[in-house]
Amino acid sequence: MAERQTRILPVRRLNAAPDHTSIAEWWASEKNKGTAEAAAVTKAAEALRSSEIPVGFPTETVYGLGADATRSAAVQGIYKAKKRPSDNPLIIHVDSLDMLSRILNPTQSNQLGSSPATPNSNSNKIPAIYEPLIARFWPGPLTILLPNPAGSPLAKEVTANLTTFGVRMPSSAFARLLIHVADRPLAAPSANASTKPSPTTAQHVYDDLKGRIDLILDGGSCGVGVESTVVDGLSDPPAILRPGGIGIEEIRACPGWEKVKVGYHDSALKSKEAPRAPGMKYRHYSPKAQVVLFEAGSDISSIMGRVKKDLQSATAAPDGARKIGIVRTRTWPVALGLTSSENQSTFSIREISMTSDGDITGISSNGANSDSSLAASVFDLNLGSSADAIARGLFSVLRALDGINVDVIYVEGIHDEEGDLAAAVMNRLRKASEVAITV
Repeated sequence: MAERQTRILPVRRLNAAPDHTSIAEWWASEKNKGTAEAAAVTKAAEALRSSEIPVGFPTETVYGLGADATRSAAVQGIYKAKKRPSDNPLIIHVDSLDMLSRILNPTQSNQLGSSPATPNSNSNKIPAIYEPLIARFWPGPLTILLPNPAGSPLAKEVTANLTTFGVRMPSSAFARLLIHVADRPLAAPSANASTKPSPTTAQHVYDDLKGRIDLILDGGSCGVGVESTVVDGLSDPPAILRPGGIGIEEIRACPGWEKVKVGYHDSALKSKEAPRAPGMKYRHYSPKAQVVLFEAGSDISSIMGRVKKDLQSATAAPDGARKIGIVRTRTWPVALGLTSSENQSTFSIREISMTSDGDITGISSNGANSDSSLAASVFDLNLGSSADAIARGLFSVLRALDGINVDVIYVEGIHDEEGDLAAAVMNRLRKASEVAITV
């Protein structure tokens, strides 16, 4: 059977909605103009309503792999394309509270896509505990856990046989537009091959899923760079099941969430229990290369000793070149100061620069030796010092170093007690790493 032809269609112009315009009005105007972007959205929406092949699309967090959350065959297409274990639940994405109400109250209309009926006294409502979070963080990178109602329109594959489902309303104007045009809630995990680093550009999606899906909508690079925060307000006390774009201190500032606890582990679950939310089970976010994470505050001399030992092993190896990646954040010197190493005659040091879309723009030499015929090469990249910058660039950096076939990646961690995105960054790094070290 011939491989599928995967197309990338540009939609970047639709990343921002016109001021003071509803999604319906925006779409009507765009469709009437007959733009190329409108044609791309129409094509994607038709595929989402009728096809079993998912669609790659941008959100503010990472690229999602979307399918109609109400059709089992469509949701199964996500698991097939990603090669994802079927006991890992999926988050659904809605464009409005009206769409969420139709999910929670399935008997009020004949079909999910119709206008909602007037709620009655027995209608299912969003639990009050979530009201302050929704008011502050929706639309945005926050997923809430809700009871799956009797007669739920959601495909059983979405919940992985749990009694709850996770839902969010993305702040990405384009994502909400696509959901509106499709007129279906979209099950949409990250659009990567299972366990690989999450995609923050359309090219990342193409690299992982070429030949497995038909269509990728290119909205440029994602602004947040890590997935949404997942919270469970149905437990007492409420819990954060996955750190992400919303920090724990921001959540604790909301009424009813002052005692929220951390309900996740940075390593994959060891037990056979079903994960309560995506990202709680299996090794995630992993490049081909071995990732060695040094926790914040690790002694620089000990780190240098570890890297030198690897370089010495590489120069003695009979099969020749070995490539080492170094990802710096806040305190490490360029290439860990290896330019002054007594071993610099046996390896080259290169500094990597990248575009905002995560592409390598140049690999320049740094130090006395840049001879590619030397026994080993060190590739150095500065990810930035702020949690925002680190989150935006993290997955792109891991993918870029994979692209030049490094064997091992040393990463400088940050303190995860800082709140905001720091806990999410370290959660992803610990899941990506084979070794986490404090020295």
